[in-house]
Amino acid sequence: MSTSTQRVRHILIGLLVVLLIAGSSQARPSGITGGEAEGGTDVAKTGCTCHSGNAIAPDDSVTVMVVDVPYQYAADQIYALKIEIIGGPEIGGTASGGFSLLVSDGALSAGAGYEDMVQNGDDATSLTHTQAGSNPTDRAWMIVWTAPATGSGDVTFWLAGNSVDGDGAPIGDAWNRLSFSLGEGEDSGNTRTIFAGNGDVAPPAAESDHIDLHHMGAPFRAHWLGLLGFGAVVAVILFCGFFLRYGFSRHYKGRSNLVRLRMKHLRRGDQL
Repeated sequence: MSTSTQRVRHILIGLLVVLLIAGSSQARPSGITGGEAEGGTDVAKTGCTCHSGNAIAPDDSVTVMVVDVPYQYAADQIYALKIEIIGGPEIGGTASGGFSLLVSDGALSAGAGYEDMVQNGDDATSLTHTQAGSNPTDRAWMIVWTAPATGSGDVTFWLAGNSVDGDGAPIGDAWNRLSFSLGEGEDSGNTRTIFAGNGDVAPPAAESDHIDLHHMGAPFRAHWLGLLGFGAVVAVILFCGFFLRYGFSRHYKGRSNLVRLRMKHLRRGDQL
Protein backbone atom coordinates (compact mmCIF):
# COMPACT_ATOMS: atom_id res chain seq x y z
CA MET A 1 0.00 0.00 0.00
CA SER A 2 1.39 3.40 -0.96
CA THR A 3 2.36 6.06 1.54
CA SER A 4 -0.29 8.47 0.20
CA THR A 5 -3.02 5.86 0.60
CA GLN A 6 -1.99 5.19 4.20
CA ARG A 7 -1.93 8.90 4.90
CA VAL A 8 -5.48 9.32 3.56
CA ARG A 9 -6.66 6.38 5.65
CA HIS A 10 -5.10 7.84 8.79
CA ILE A 11 -6.72 11.20 8.12
CA LEU A 12 -10.15 9.60 7.64
CA ILE A 13 -9.77 7.53 10.81
CA GLY A 14 -8.71 10.63 12.73
CA LEU A 15 -11.72 12.59 11.47
CA LEU A 16 -14.04 9.75 12.43
CA VAL A 17 -12.58 9.62 15.94
CA VAL A 18 -12.95 13.39 16.30
CA LEU A 19 -16.58 13.23 15.18
CA LEU A 20 -17.33 10.40 17.59
CA ILE A 21 -15.68 12.23 20.48
CA ALA A 22 -17.45 15.47 19.62
CA GLY A 23 -20.78 13.71 19.37
CA SER A 24 -20.32 11.92 22.68
CA SER A 25 -19.22 15.10 24.44
CA GLN A 26 -22.07 17.21 23.07
CA ALA A 27 -25.16 15.04 22.60
CA ARG A 28 -26.24 14.13 26.12
CA PRO A 29 -29.52 12.18 26.31
CA SER A 30 -29.05 12.17 30.09
CA GLY A 31 -28.86 15.98 30.24
CA ILE A 32 -26.10 18.52 30.62
CA THR A 33 -25.46 21.24 33.19
CA GLY A 34 -22.78 23.62 34.36
CA GLY A 35 -19.49 23.59 32.48
CA GLU A 36 -19.99 20.13 30.98
CA ALA A 37 -20.31 21.57 27.46
CA GLU A 38 -17.31 21.80 25.20
CA GLY A 39 -14.94 24.57 26.25
CA GLY A 40 -16.28 24.65 29.80
CA THR A 41 -19.16 26.98 28.86
CA ASP A 42 -22.47 26.75 30.66
CA VAL A 43 -25.03 25.37 28.22
CA ALA A 44 -27.87 27.15 30.02
CA LYS A 45 -26.27 30.46 29.02
CA THR A 46 -24.77 29.60 25.63
CA GLY A 47 -27.45 27.26 24.34
CA CYS A 48 -27.56 23.70 23.00
CA THR A 49 -25.31 24.39 20.03
CA CYS A 50 -24.89 20.70 19.20
CA HIS A 51 -28.58 20.38 18.35
CA SER A 52 -28.74 22.57 15.28
CA GLY A 53 -27.70 22.68 11.67
CA ASN A 54 -26.67 26.27 12.34
CA ALA A 55 -24.88 25.69 15.65
CA ILE A 56 -24.11 29.31 16.52
CA ALA A 57 -27.62 30.77 16.53
CA PRO A 58 -30.83 30.03 18.43
CA ASP A 59 -33.99 29.36 16.42
CA ASP A 60 -36.97 31.59 17.20
CA SER A 61 -39.34 29.03 15.71
CA VAL A 62 -38.72 27.14 18.96
CA THR A 63 -40.52 28.76 21.90
CA VAL A 64 -38.92 28.10 25.29
CA MET A 65 -41.08 29.10 28.25
CA VAL A 66 -41.30 29.02 32.03
CA VAL A 67 -44.87 28.94 33.38
CA ASP A 68 -46.21 30.15 36.76
CA VAL A 69 -43.36 32.58 37.43
CA PRO A 70 -44.10 35.07 40.27
CA TYR A 71 -43.70 38.80 39.68
CA GLN A 72 -41.55 38.97 42.81
CA TYR A 73 -40.32 36.21 45.06
CA ALA A 74 -40.69 35.89 48.81
CA ALA A 75 -37.65 34.67 50.74
CA ASP A 76 -37.52 30.91 51.40
CA GLN A 77 -40.74 30.39 49.45
CA ILE A 78 -41.13 27.21 47.36
CA TYR A 79 -42.32 27.75 43.78
CA ALA A 80 -43.60 25.05 41.42
CA LEU A 81 -42.69 26.00 37.85
CA LYS A 82 -43.17 24.38 34.49
CA ILE A 83 -40.61 24.34 31.67
CA GLU A 84 -42.11 23.84 28.23
CA ILE A 85 -40.74 23.76 24.68
CA ILE A 86 -43.05 24.34 21.71
CA GLY A 87 -42.15 24.16 18.03
CA GLY A 88 -39.25 22.62 16.17
CA PRO A 89 -39.27 19.22 14.51
CA GLU A 90 -42.05 16.69 14.87
CA ILE A 91 -41.84 14.48 17.94
CA GLY A 92 -40.59 11.00 17.17
CA GLY A 93 -37.73 8.58 17.66
CA THR A 94 -35.94 8.02 20.93
CA ALA A 95 -35.92 11.65 22.14
CA SER A 96 -38.09 14.74 21.80
CA GLY A 97 -36.28 17.49 23.70
CA GLY A 98 -34.20 18.59 26.65
CA PHE A 99 -33.28 21.57 28.77
CA SER A 100 -30.60 23.03 31.00
CA LEU A 101 -31.54 25.52 33.72
CA LEU A 102 -29.31 27.65 35.93
CA VAL A 103 -30.19 30.13 38.69
CA SER A 104 -27.90 32.62 40.40
CA ASP A 105 -29.35 31.83 43.83
CA GLY A 106 -31.77 29.48 45.51
CA ALA A 107 -32.14 25.72 44.96
CA LEU A 108 -33.63 23.73 42.08
CA SER A 109 -35.21 20.28 42.22
CA ALA A 110 -37.60 18.02 40.34
CA GLY A 111 -41.33 18.61 40.59
CA ALA A 112 -43.68 16.03 42.06
CA GLY A 113 -43.97 13.07 39.71
CA TYR A 114 -40.94 14.14 37.67
CA GLU A 115 -38.21 12.73 39.91
CA ASP A 116 -37.12 10.25 37.21
CA MET A 117 -37.21 12.90 34.48
CA VAL A 118 -35.25 15.77 36.10
CA GLN A 119 -31.89 15.80 37.89
CA ASN A 120 -29.53 18.24 39.62
CA GLY A 121 -26.09 16.78 39.29
CA ASP A 122 -23.79 18.14 42.00
CA ASP A 123 -25.04 21.74 41.99
CA ALA A 124 -28.40 22.76 43.47
CA THR A 125 -28.44 25.90 41.29
CA SER A 126 -28.56 23.89 38.06
CA LEU A 127 -31.08 21.45 36.66
CA THR A 128 -31.44 19.29 33.56
CA HIS A 129 -33.39 16.30 32.26
CA THR A 130 -32.49 12.65 32.71
CA GLN A 131 -32.27 9.87 30.14
CA ALA A 132 -35.92 9.06 30.85
CA GLY A 133 -36.79 12.75 30.69
CA SER A 134 -35.40 13.27 27.19
CA ASN A 135 -38.56 11.99 25.50
CA PRO A 136 -41.67 13.58 27.05
CA THR A 137 -44.63 13.57 24.69
CA ASP A 138 -45.41 17.20 25.54
CA ARG A 139 -41.81 18.49 25.82
CA ALA A 140 -42.59 19.76 29.32
CA TRP A 141 -41.10 19.23 32.79
CA MET A 142 -42.31 20.25 36.25
CA ILE A 143 -39.62 21.71 38.51
CA VAL A 144 -39.34 23.34 41.94
CA TRP A 145 -37.36 26.44 42.86
CA THR A 146 -36.77 27.29 46.52
CA ALA A 147 -36.12 30.99 46.87
CA PRO A 148 -33.02 32.16 48.79
CA ALA A 149 -32.98 33.77 52.22
CA THR A 150 -34.04 37.34 52.98
CA GLY A 151 -31.72 40.01 51.59
CA SER A 152 -30.50 37.97 48.61
CA GLY A 153 -31.73 40.53 46.09
CA ASP A 154 -32.37 39.84 42.42
CA VAL A 155 -32.11 36.27 41.15
CA THR A 156 -31.33 35.54 37.49
CA PHE A 157 -32.59 32.48 35.60
CA TRP A 158 -30.92 31.11 32.48
CA LEU A 159 -32.66 28.42 30.44
CA ALA A 160 -31.72 26.64 27.22
CA GLY A 161 -34.05 24.14 25.58
CA ASN A 162 -33.73 21.97 22.51
CA SER A 163 -36.39 20.43 20.30
CA VAL A 164 -35.19 17.27 18.56
CA ASP A 165 -36.56 14.73 16.13
CA GLY A 166 -35.06 11.73 17.91
CA ASP A 167 -33.03 10.34 15.01
CA GLY A 168 -29.72 10.72 16.87
CA ALA A 169 -28.30 13.29 14.42
CA PRO A 170 -28.08 17.04 15.14
CA ILE A 171 -29.27 18.06 11.68
CA GLY A 172 -32.94 19.01 11.85
CA ASP A 173 -32.89 19.77 15.58
CA ALA A 174 -33.35 23.31 16.91
CA TRP A 175 -32.86 25.18 20.17
CA ASN A 176 -33.55 28.47 21.89
CA ARG A 177 -32.75 30.13 25.21
CA LEU A 178 -34.07 32.79 27.56
CA SER A 179 -32.99 34.62 30.69
CA PHE A 180 -34.87 36.76 33.19
CA SER A 181 -34.51 38.18 36.69
CA LEU A 182 -36.81 38.11 39.71
CA GLY A 183 -36.68 40.77 42.37
CA GLU A 184 -37.14 40.08 46.07
CA GLY A 185 -40.30 41.49 47.58
CA GLU A 186 -43.89 40.76 48.49
CA ASP A 187 -45.36 37.88 46.52
CA SER A 188 -48.90 38.81 45.49
CA GLY A 189 -49.68 35.28 44.35
CA ASN A 190 -50.11 36.36 40.72
CA THR A 191 -48.02 34.50 38.17
CA ARG A 192 -46.97 34.92 34.54
CA THR A 193 -45.43 32.99 31.67
CA ILE A 194 -42.01 34.09 30.42
CA PHE A 195 -40.91 32.87 27.01
CA ALA A 196 -38.40 33.36 24.23
CA GLY A 197 -39.25 32.76 20.59
CA ASN A 198 -41.62 34.14 18.01
CA GLY A 199 -44.62 33.31 20.19
CA ASP A 200 -46.25 31.28 17.42
CA VAL A 201 -48.08 29.03 19.84
CA ALA A 202 -51.37 27.45 18.76
CA PRO A 203 -54.28 27.94 21.20
CA PRO A 204 -55.80 24.86 22.79
CA ALA A 205 -58.49 23.12 20.75
CA ALA A 206 -62.08 23.73 21.78
CA GLU A 207 -63.60 20.90 23.79
CA SER A 208 -66.90 21.18 21.90
CA ASP A 209 -68.41 22.90 18.87
CA HIS A 210 -69.43 26.03 20.79
CA ILE A 211 -67.26 28.76 22.27
CA ASP A 212 -67.67 29.66 25.92
CA LEU A 213 -68.40 33.37 26.45
CA HIS A 214 -65.94 33.43 29.34
CA HIS A 215 -63.16 32.42 26.95
CA MET A 216 -64.12 35.30 24.64
CA GLY A 217 -63.36 37.81 27.39
CA ALA A 218 -67.00 38.73 28.15
CA PRO A 219 -68.25 37.77 31.63
CA PHE A 220 -71.68 36.16 31.57
CA ARG A 221 -73.39 38.95 33.55
CA ALA A 222 -71.92 41.71 31.40
CA HIS A 223 -73.06 39.86 28.29
CA TRP A 224 -76.70 39.77 29.38
CA LEU A 225 -76.63 43.35 30.68
CA GLY A 226 -75.43 44.40 27.25
CA LEU A 227 -78.30 42.54 25.59
CA LEU A 228 -80.83 44.15 27.98
CA GLY A 229 -79.40 47.59 27.25
CA PHE A 230 -79.63 47.00 23.53
CA GLY A 231 -83.23 45.81 23.90
CA ALA A 232 -84.12 48.91 25.91
CA VAL A 233 -82.74 51.19 23.20
CA VAL A 234 -84.74 49.35 20.52
CA ALA A 235 -87.91 49.62 22.64
CA VAL A 236 -87.46 53.41 23.07
CA ILE A 237 -86.93 53.86 19.34
CA LEU A 238 -90.09 51.89 18.54
CA PHE A 239 -92.10 53.86 21.11
CA CYS A 240 -90.94 57.16 19.69
CA GLY A 241 -91.77 55.99 16.18
CA PHE A 242 -95.33 55.03 17.11
CA PHE A 243 -95.78 58.23 19.11
CA LEU A 244 -94.67 60.40 16.20
CA ARG A 245 -96.73 58.39 13.75
CA TYR A 246 -100.01 58.33 15.61
CA GLY A 247 -99.65 61.18 18.10
CA PHE A 248 -99.48 64.01 15.54
CA SER A 249 -100.86 62.55 12.34
CA ARG A 250 -104.22 64.05 11.26
CA HIS A 251 -105.07 60.83 9.44
CA TYR A 252 -105.33 58.79 12.64
CA LYS A 253 -109.09 58.06 13.11
CA GLY A 254 -108.87 57.36 16.81
CA ARG A 255 -108.08 60.97 17.71
CA SER A 256 -110.80 63.02 19.42
CA ASN A 257 -112.78 65.59 17.46
CA LEU A 258 -111.33 68.36 19.63
CA VAL A 259 -107.78 67.50 18.66
CA ARG A 260 -108.71 67.27 14.96
CA LEU A 261 -110.49 70.61 15.15
CA ARG A 262 -107.48 72.23 16.79
CA MET A 263 -105.14 70.87 14.14
CA LYS A 264 -107.53 72.13 11.44
CA HIS A 265 -107.50 75.64 12.90
CA LEU A 266 -103.71 75.57 13.20
CA ARG A 267 -103.42 74.72 9.53
CA ARG A 268 -105.61 77.72 8.69
CA GLY A 269 -103.63 80.00 10.97
CA ASP A 270 -106.52 80.58 13.35
CA GLN A 271 -106.03 80.84 17.09
CA LEU A 272 -108.28 79.21 19.63
